[in-house]
Amino acid sequence: MKPPSSSKQLSEQASAVLRMRIIDGVLDPGALIAESAAAQELGVSRVPVREALFALERDGLVEFSGSGRAYVKKLSQHDFEELYALRLALEPLGSALAAPGLKADSSALERNIRATRRAKTIQEVTRLDLDFHELILEASGNSRLLKLWSSLRGELELWLGQLHRRHQANRLDTRNGTAAAHEEILMGFKSASTDGCRQLMRRHIQAWREWLPLAGENEA
Repeated sequence: MKPPSSSKQLSEQASAVLRMRIIDGVLDPGALIAESAAAQELGVSRVPVREALFALERDGLVEFSGSGRAYVKKLSQHDFEELYALRLALEPLGSALAAPGLKADSSALERNIRATRRAKTIQEVTRLDLDFHELILEASGNSRLLKLWSSLRGELELWLGQLHRRHQANRLDTRNGTAAAHEEILMGFKSASTDGCRQLMRRHIQAWREWLPLAGENEA
């Protein structure tokens, strides 16, 4: 019998592998994740895989059927609308709260943008995109606001990963477009008023609204 720390580590490792496959699109929305097959592939027992699936369910990446089978979550148009509405409520407020601190020191955002410009894969762009927004929420100093946003991150990453892949398939420059949009926000933190930062983030989130039908096409 493995000690608790080893069991937890195996579960975390299984969760990390499955999360990556879901976010990267290796496992399609609606795909069945069979415990036995996943356990055999990962070289672990079914227990760590089951625990990993429960963790991924909490993150909004997996859902269970009535019979207990696990599937990659398939976000609907309604899900996209709800995520958009919540981002629109949380992030402009977070930007206003973060504005004084980021005006004094925006080095973390600058490093993120440089990393985005160097990103080699769409998956990196997706992660760095959300990291950028999370850095702003962290700088807000409001732990409850950050906690609310963090509870959405799994589904946001699932959504954004799909959108970025579709965007790239249409031969649009996702990496540089993301970096350019974030540079505009960065310049706002350096020069704009608190309310200006709020409005800039609001416009940034609203620009995503036109992507919702694009995402919905994937789920039709």
